[in-house]
Amino acid sequence: MKKILFSLSMAACCSWLSAQEPQQVLNVAQRVNNYFMQKYADPTQPTFVKKVRPSSLWTRAVYYEGLMALYDIDPDVRYTDYTDRWANFHQWTPRNGVKTTDADDQCCGQTYLMRIQATTTPEQWKERARFVIENLDNQMATGRTDYWTWIDAIQMAMPLYFQVYKLTGDRRYADYAMQMYRWTRNECGGGLFNKKTGFWWRDKDFVPPYQEQDGNNCYWSRGDGWVYAALVRVMDQLSPKDKYYKELKADFLSMSRAFASCQREDGFWNVSLVSPVTFGGKETTGTSLFLYGMSWGMRKGLLKTKEYKPVADRAWKALATESVHPNGFLGYVQGTGKQPSDSQPVTYTSIPDFEDFGTGCFLLGAVEYYKLLFSFKID
Repeated sequence: MKKILFSLSMAACCSWLSAQEPQQVLNVAQRVNNYFMQKYADPTQPTFVKKVRPSSLWTRAVYYEGLMALYDIDPDVRYTDYTDRWANFHQWTPRNGVKTTDADDQCCGQTYLMRIQATTTPEQWKERARFVIENLDNQMATGRTDYWTWIDAIQMAMPLYFQVYKLTGDRRYADYAMQMYRWTRNECGGGLFNKKTGFWWRDKDFVPPYQEQDGNNCYWSRGDGWVYAALVRVMDQLSPKDKYYKELKADFLSMSRAFASCQREDGFWNVSLVSPVTFGGKETTGTSLFLYGMSWGMRKGLLKTKEYKPVADRAWKALATESVHPNGFLGYVQGTGKQPSDSQPVTYTSIPDFEDFGTGCFLLGAVEYYKLLFSFKID
């Protein structure tokens, strides 16, 4: 009887997915973004979660990454006006100034550079981008490569270094970023990347012998998703012939296999990826980031559509039908933290401490999935 019910469920799922059109995906993305922009109408206003923080903090910076992705398929001037007002208010400067070495402070620079490239001439961009570049120069001058002690930092800062490399043609930025990536991957805490499984430990505190209560390794969904997104954003700026592209591609493929292997039947991923008993359950941000990476990988021909399209389809169905509220609010978003147990419980109606980064993750995933479906229509 269970097999029959499961077959019927899968048949219904496939029917729903086969009816999906790119425009339907875009409609959902627009609804989610409209909710956010209406609720946070003034992009210059600081946040007030426990303490006052400027709106250039990492949570908001991730939102703008998603908004710029949405603008790529939906060129609405509201999006760029909103973004430019934010960037101008913060003077196109990393949070906490040019001397910061904190990846969370640097994250906003990714969107700054996207807008600078889109709105200035080659002669003008140097002045507009000087604070971002000065900040990276200051960090590189320290000679240290051990800054990224937590894997979230890879997403917050690594793509920025490659943006500056692409903008200036100066290979030093790419070289330095790869040195930092390798330190986090291979040395921090004995190496935060589990080469055997393709999963990442969030930081040295979660490397074995640390275990979840059920005896499994602790692989945090959003943490692994951050690294996955970072690899996409870096490889997207490199030639496939570049040695760094090839190096990151190997990790991307290993991670893709790992994530596909632990997707829940309902399309989400657990907060604790391989430990459903300990803080399992549906979670939107990790699921969105995995959808982002897999959709991009299929579009680029790195992942086989036959194997990964069903994974992406299930993920989108879960997000669109179970996470997104009628008004665009996102459910099942785990708030800030560093591990599966943080910001619990994660439910359909729970409001995370910050809504911005969840919206950004969702938009990244939705837009890449849209592009994937659109590529099939063209073919």
